[in-house]
Amino acid sequence: MASTAMFAGLVFDQAGNALDVTWVGESACYVVYEDDFKRHVDAAAVDRQVLRFMREQVEGNRDMAVSAMLEMMGRDDLFTKVAVESTIDNMEQAVGQPIPEDARQWLGMLGFKIVIDEQGTVLDIQMPAGGIDEGDGE
Repeated sequence: MASTAMFAGLVFDQAGNALDVTWVGESACYVVYEDDFKRHVDAAAVDRQVLRFMREQVEGNRDMAVSAMLEMMGRDDLFTKVAVESTIDNMEQAVGQPIPEDARQWLGMLGFKIVIDEQGTVLDIQMPAGGIDEGDGE
C-alpha cells in the first residue's frame, strides 16, 4: 500500500473516464465507478503493474536505453552506468514515490494512458508512440 498514486490523472476505466484518486486510511486508491458503486482499487497494485511493464520495455532495449540515459545526463563513466542500470533493475521499488505534477501533465499531453478494469488489472498502456497491450495483470 502506498500513500501516493504515481499515475494520478493518467489512469482510466474501460469507458475512457479518468479515475479520481482518494485515500482509504493512508493508502491511495484509484476510484472506479461501477454503476452507482465506487470501487476503490489500491493504487500501489496498479502502479506496480505499470512500472513492471515499463521495466520490461526497457529490458528489451537495455543497452540502447542505458546509452541514451548516459547521453542525456552528459556522463559516460562506469559508476554512472552502474547507477543507471541499478535504477532500471529496481524500477518497481519506486511505487509510492510521487511523479511531479508537470511530468504527469506532460505524459498525458503526449498520449500516455493506463486503462484498468474494476479489479485494478491493467488492460492497456498507451505509450506516446502508440498503444501496447498489457496482457497479464496482478
